[in-house]
Amino acid sequence: MDSLTQIVLGGAIGNAVAGKKLKNRAVLYGAIAGTIPDLDVVVGWMTDPLTALEIHRGVSHSILFAIFASFLLGFVVYKIEKKNGLTYEEGYWLFFWGLFTHSILDVFTSWGTRVLWPFDYMFAFKSIFVIDPLYTLPFIYFLIRSMREKNNLRKRMRFNNLGLIVSSSYLALTLLLKALAFYKFTDALDRVNVSYSALSVKPTAMNVVLWNGIVETKDSFLIGEYSFFDTSEIKFQTFPKNHEYQEHLENHVLLKRLIKVSEGQYTFTEDNDKIFFNDLRFGLLKNDEEDIQFAFSYDFYVDDDGQLSVREVKKEKRDGVKLLRKLWKRMGGV
Repeated sequence: MDSLTQIVLGGAIGNAVAGKKLKNRAVLYGAIAGTIPDLDVVVGWMTDPLTALEIHRGVSHSILFAIFASFLLGFVVYKIEKKNGLTYEEGYWLFFWGLFTHSILDVFTSWGTRVLWPFDYMFAFKSIFVIDPLYTLPFIYFLIRSMREKNNLRKRMRFNNLGLIVSSSYLALTLLLKALAFYKFTDALDRVNVSYSALSVKPTAMNVVLWNGIVETKDSFLIGEYSFFDTSEIKFQTFPKNHEYQEHLENHVLLKRLIKVSEGQYTFTEDNDKIFFNDLRFGLLKNDEEDIQFAFSYDFYVDDDGQLSVREVKKEKRDGVKLLRKLWKRMGGV
């Protein structure tokens, strides 16, 4: 999830563990814990975009990291706050749950996370977008109400618990909504007798009303959208795999890395004598008849050392704004 949401979740966890003793300082420590796993992006800034993608949500998001990092971080907080009655155990659990719930929340997103690192498997429920105001804003409200209760500890913890209950209930609701959307996609495919090997369903940007479906067939991927307000059948857009473009790159390490990052959901396209690798997982940024661009695309080029390299295709902010407006309108149904 986005940084603000993880800060709020971490703050609420810190408050739940040590709020009665440390009050708002517990929120601060929890917010720090909720931020730490995403510091792996700093490592990503020092390398190329592909390596940064491979690093993100890896070791720092694992349960092993939460277990062992909490020994040190919990001890530091214990030394600072023992005069206020905080025990070492409370310091440990404050950081453990702050770190681990960060990873659990990320599991619900389309990206997922390697909770069981070093096992190289990305757990992803794909039921919530990385930014979802309906999850975050009520959570912020209850946390702020809790933080304002500095003397009435019972009321303080009640507001904090309400924030955790409401946010967790919303996550459970996203799983139910995904199941309903998944059924709609499978029903639509059955109606047109499409033979497919895989179907991936996930929410579009910042909502759980409009859902995106990626369908893999033998030679192509079909991409469609479904809103709970739709009154017409789901329509699919076809994107040929064009995997013949990879014949000369079959054993190249770059291609293997890209395929792994894309979880096998990719196509090739050619434009102006350039070959592009398109990661389909996050849908289309532009979808006009004469201008189609996926949210994540990479083009191959030969670097100054004569080595084959890839670079991410640049994204324009105005395209993102245009996409959000289009999605907002599409949520209303067709």
